[in-house]
Amino acid sequence: MADKVIKSEEEWRKQLSPEQYYVTRKSGTEAAFTGKYWKTKAEGTYVCACCGEPLFSSDTKFDSGTGWPSFYQPLNTESVSEHRDRTHGMVRTEARCARCDAHLGHVFEDGPAPTGLRYCMNSAALELKQKK
Repeated sequence: MADKVIKSEEEWRKQLSPEQYYVTRKSGTEAAFTGKYWKTKAEGTYVCACCGEPLFSSDTKFDSGTGWPSFYQPLNTESVSEHRDRTHGMVRTEARCARCDAHLGHVFEDGPAPTGLRYCMNSAALELKQKK
């Protein structure tokens, strides 16, 4: 992982679209079945929309039926940090970019083999760098 990225709220607002800012900096969630990557099958690497850190491979992406892009594991466990999220009357595991602390989505224990995990991510938090 590259050096930690720290920016002011104003810098993030200038860099990101309003939806990206809401999702990544304010821990928001895009509506299901609306994000640009929920049904994408293109090959490549999904990077953080805020700092460009490589997060997920298309090789681990699967159709979870939830309406959000889902992966069964990150590219590197050190690139995605996990935190306890007690908002909205639930206890969940939040996934964040370890490099810039962007909210990516949540991790659930109902995914496919080999991990049994479902990294349910927001498209607004990701950028797909397609294989050429």
